[in-house]
Amino acid sequence: MTGRPVRSRWLPFGTAPDAAVRLLCLPHAGAGAAVYRSWGTGATGGVAVCPVQPPGREKRRREPALVSATELARLLAPEIIADVPPPYALLGHSTGALVAFELCREIRRLGGTAPVHLFVSGRPAPQLPMRRTRLSGLSVTELAEVLRRLGGTPPEVLENQALLASIHPLLVADFKVNEEYTYRPESPLGIPLTVFAATRDAGTSLDEAAAWETQTDGGFRMLTLDGGHFAVFDQAPEIHGHIATSLRTPS
Repeated sequence: MTGRPVRSRWLPFGTAPDAAVRLLCLPHAGAGAAVYRSWGTGATGGVAVCPVQPPGREKRRREPALVSATELARLLAPEIIADVPPPYALLGHSTGALVAFELCREIRRLGGTAPVHLFVSGRPAPQLPMRRTRLSGLSVTELAEVLRRLGGTPPEVLENQALLASIHPLLVADFKVNEEYTYRPESPLGIPLTVFAATRDAGTSLDEAAAWETQTDGGFRMLTLDGGHFAVFDQAPEIHGHIATSLRTPS
């Protein structure tokens, strides 16, 4: 990364002030900023990937993981307003999609510069009632089976009981972010919103993904991917191309 020294715990790899546009990426349940390292943290085609690090994971593992999307957004929004040079965009996968959505709304409440685009994947639209699966109450073994069905978790992780036990508290906290979320109606976001929807996502149907359209009046697009819950990572080059095209002329 280039630019100013890193000060923010939320943005551990910096904010690439020399890039044409920054893409702030919110991780999925159980993951941290490192999940986006394979996407590169330098500017490619003018777009710099800037992973976001919520508390409770990686270098912030000693901090308690938060269980509220609105609280996460409330804490992060002032840092984005103060430290992230516009233009910037937000991307979130699964639990991260919910946090990214609430972050857009919190930045609007605070009068900050809005992101030029919101990209989401792996989660039903926030206004839809959650399926009451109560994943946060599952044991380590039961959670491993859920992760196996979703796909995308390396077999060596699923077979390592000690490792699974170590990340179990974080998964529980992140699942609670979804389970304890209460949607509060507000005016639609005035920015473009793109949904990457997977055909075999056990947690989000195509109809549930399409329902994100009601959350914006700034332009909506849904791109369908052939794959499961982690299709955005399995097909990363294609996703990067769509993002770069969308952000080539940010408004």
